[in-house]
Amino acid sequence: MRLIQHKKEAWWFYRFLSVFYDKYVNPLFWTDFMRDRSLQLAHLNVPNISVVDVGSGTGFTTEGIVQQVPAEHVYCIDQSPHQMAKARGKASLQNCNFQLGDAENLPFENDRFDRYVSAGSIEYWPNPEQGIREAYRVIKPGGIALMIGPLEPQNKVARFIADTWMLFPSDQEYRDWFRSAGFTDIRVEYIRPQWYRKKAEYGIAIAGVKQQPGVSTAPLSAPLLPEPEKMTFGRGLQIFWRVLVGSLAGFLFIPAALFGYVRRMFSPKGNLPPQYREGLNGYQIGALVLIVLAVVLLIRFVF
Repeated sequence: MRLIQHKKEAWWFYRFLSVFYDKYVNPLFWTDFMRDRSLQLAHLNVPNISVVDVGSGTGFTTEGIVQQVPAEHVYCIDQSPHQMAKARGKASLQNCNFQLGDAENLPFENDRFDRYVSAGSIEYWPNPEQGIREAYRVIKPGGIALMIGPLEPQNKVARFIADTWMLFPSDQEYRDWFRSAGFTDIRVEYIRPQWYRKKAEYGIAIAGVKQQPGVSTAPLSAPLLPEPEKMTFGRGLQIFWRVLVGSLAGFLFIPAALFGYVRRMFSPKGNLPPQYREGLNGYQIGALVLIVLAVVLLIRFVF
């Protein structure tokens, strides 16, 4: 498994990332346009539905959900109390229901919700097939499950960095997991931030419908991988180096995104509405300046 594709490692990863996630990271890789376009697959504009947002994090996806669903009908599940604390502080989410929980073992009975949404969470699941089976279990017959996540990079260098960091499934893996769980009427939307200009797809939103009540009856295609939960000195060292190296691998994507937005400043903006036209905020501009200064100083001292 990848370095951060473990529950405990992900917990510590977000212990520190939650401090600046909304300011620096999320706006680069998961934008308003991507979110709203993806959520269309969930058909949220139905009266009196209940929604579970799994891996809700700081509540960015939830903010899109509550634009169509009353907040009191929305349940936010995440294993990170630090990310959840950020979500609880957002005005539009005050009436949501928050609960710490595990995406692969959701704390709800069968056939509980009308909609299941999970965005940017599958990357950290040790057993993604099991997580999708849980999505099937907790929604009602006729309900829709929507999964949003990254796709495996085609560039060899980017793929190596991504595979070091966390799970980047292939397009076919998403489809196979949904089908094997029992979902039908599977629909897909490909998404990308505006700085991403490559031909290969960046991310995927995939939705399916549950037809029968109860749990998925299909057998798992692979045995579940256990999490080493017993904390020992050796396990603590393992978590430390995985989080450190995995975080460094993940942060390599940030300069690529920042410079991508700089290049985009000189390209046509297209026909997107003003609210969807992406750009760098003040925090990201500051980070970009620091990166440029660091590179200049490195070149000066080396050469």
